[in-house]
Amino acid sequence: METLIKINNQTIKVDLSKPLDISIPLKASEENPLAWYQNKPTIEPVKMGEWTGKVSEGASVNFNNVFFNPHAHGTHTECLGHISEEFHSVNEALKTFFFLAEVISVTPQKIGEDEIISEASIKKALNGCTPEAVVIRTLPNNSEKESKHWSDTNWPFLHEKAALFLQNIGVKHLLIDLPSVDKEMDEGKLLAHKAFWDFPENPRHDCTITELIYVPDPIKDGSYLLNLQIASFHNDASPSKPVLYKIYEL
Repeated sequence: METLIKINNQTIKVDLSKPLDISIPLKASEENPLAWYQNKPTIEPVKMGEWTGKVSEGASVNFNNVFFNPHAHGTHTECLGHISEEFHSVNEALKTFFFLAEVISVTPQKIGEDEIISEASIKKALNGCTPEAVVIRTLPNNSEKESKHWSDTNWPFLHEKAALFLQNIGVKHLLIDLPSVDKEMDEGKLLAHKAFWDFPENPRHDCTITELIYVPDPIKDGSYLLNLQIASFHNDASPSKPVLYKIYEL
């Protein structure tokens, strides 16, 4: 299903029948990724008196309750309402859903007990590109990220200057394969979040951060069309489904 799309004054060709899904699905299992000291999500049938919402137990339909935390249980997209005193909804922040994106792979630099994604590594990987969205794959990369329990691991994080650089070159949507762009235990400083959203000085209401993605190795670094879809949650964050499409030469 090849199609031509005009975006940001460019015409590109993509094949919509070949999506590259970089989201992690939510599962009621210990194999679900976990972060922020939360237990696994639950998906279970509603019980009302003698009735259980499960076809295998006599109901006419399966009728489940789902309990999860967007930030802790899988791929999610958040707006600046994640760090602001005032309420802001990601459903209002994200108004369009297709963006030119650059996939980059970076190796965090070991500094003491931390692993830091530096401004220099981001600049080198982008090599002068100034896309609307940047998808960061950290190295080493393996499928363990799809089910990893991240709590108390001191995961790699984005240096404040790297986040500020992305803000300064006009990146509006930042995607990363970690539970947070910030250090796990940072005393609430949230330096990368604040730098990217230019918060609180000049908050960028239409910009988003997507965390806990997974970019398999067959997806090579380079330019893609990104379709960033969220569930319609009136909340600071929503589970999301970022999908890439390879761009073909015209």
